[in-house]
Amino acid sequence: MRAYRDIATVAGAQMVCFSVLTYLEPSLFLIHMYLSVVYIAILVMLFYREDRWAYMIGLLASLVWLVMGYASGLFTRHIARLFAAETADPVARIVGLLAIVTTLLAVLMVVFCSRHWVKEYAGLGKARSTFIVSLGIVVVYYGILLRWFWDFMPND
Repeated sequence: MRAYRDIATVAGAQMVCFSVLTYLEPSLFLIHMYLSVVYIAILVMLFYREDRWAYMIGLLASLVWLVMGYASGLFTRHIARLFAAETADPVARIVGLLAIVTTLLAVLMVVFCSRHWVKEYAGLGKARSTFIVSLGIVVVYYGILLRWFWDFMPND
């Protein structure tokens, strides 16, 4: 597993962040728990040397997660709470900090998966089929999460 240790490390760190968020935001427990599932799946795929799928799903899942977080305003809201002078709640500050950390980890996942994909699979003729199947998996996965996301989202 030496070749993709960076991806495994980022996936593990992302799972730790989501685990801490489940503790800090109990109302969003299910969302954070299910967000961790994709990173567990990436680790399992890497373990079983299905790295082609791990790279593409890691890339696409992180991109979709970043778009969803930005489009929903979650990132900006949590970051604003982190830097707001009137926010004395330490939990809100920690959640804001974790929002920044998880965003950076998602960007790292995109960079690492892209780099490994290009280095190991570019030009082998597997890109289109891997992309289409992985995109289908990610769309269904995040479609289910998006449905739950709006139901569990607290109104601040």
